Amino acid sequence: MIFPDRNAAPVQFQQWIDQKASYYNHPSFIESDPVSVPHLFSDKADIEIAAFLVCTIAWGNRKSIIDNGMKLMRLMGMRPHDFVLHFSTSDLKPFARFVHRTFNANDLEFFLFSLKNLYQQHGGLENVFTELFVPNNSIKDSICGFRKVFFEIPHPARTTKHISNPAAGASAKRLNMFLRWMVRSDSSGVDFGIWRNISAAHLMCPLDVHSGRVARMLGLLQRKQDDWRAVEELTGNLRKLNPNDPVVYDYALFGMGVFEKSAKVLQQD
Repeated sequence: MIFPDRNAAPVQFQQWIDQKASYYNHPSFIESDPVSVPHLFSDKADIEIAAFLVCTIAWGNRKSIIDNGMKLMRLMGMRPHDFVLHFSTSDLKPFARFVHRTFNANDLEFFLFSLKNLYQQHGGLENVFTELFVPNNSIKDSICGFRKVFFEIPHPARTTKHISNPAAGASAKRLNMFLRWMVRSDSSGVDFGIWRNISAAHLMCPLDVHSGRVARMLGLLQRKQDDWRAVEELTGNLRKLNPNDPVVYDYALFGMGVFEKSAKVLQQD
């Protein structure tokens, strides 16, 4: 047996995957992960704005994500909240050459104007998400509602692709990761836990090619597409392991997928 069978040996499987989650949910994880960028800040609004922007560009090479996340912070004078509140159009000239894969300067300009609108008119990112959150309902409703608010001001049509829409079936990996960073709190200090009005029990697991591959190997996910239905299936199975904190296992799935390239490593126990 490569790893404990979660059906035939549920206790052993639980212990094994808990150990994997604990191994990766560790401060040493921060340095090589995009979460390192918001960890540069101590002010709540700085953290959440930095986290949101970094999550927005969190696809592709992780080093590139971190480098471009740092570039964004420097362009904002390492004061993201203050910049978002007070920038003028002329202040955006230094951003004109920014690009991360398909996210370009035009997209970034709108994102900054939308964030300004959120903080000036809606009380900020946390307030928007939590006002739309209904306890015991799916966080999907909050994500979809946030998307509507985010695009309530005039915007380029092309930019809408950079905020995923679960109502259209998207897995919303980056928004689920952002919510994990903001909501989860534990002694490891990787996630921030600075939002108190959404329970970690309601979070959905960020799903990408790495976590999806490992989840299927472990029998935690059967659906082949990495879409919202797969997110619901995977998170439902993770809730059976930990009803109060299902997305803690994102660390195990992502960590094994990225850092443990061979199935042979799953023999470790």
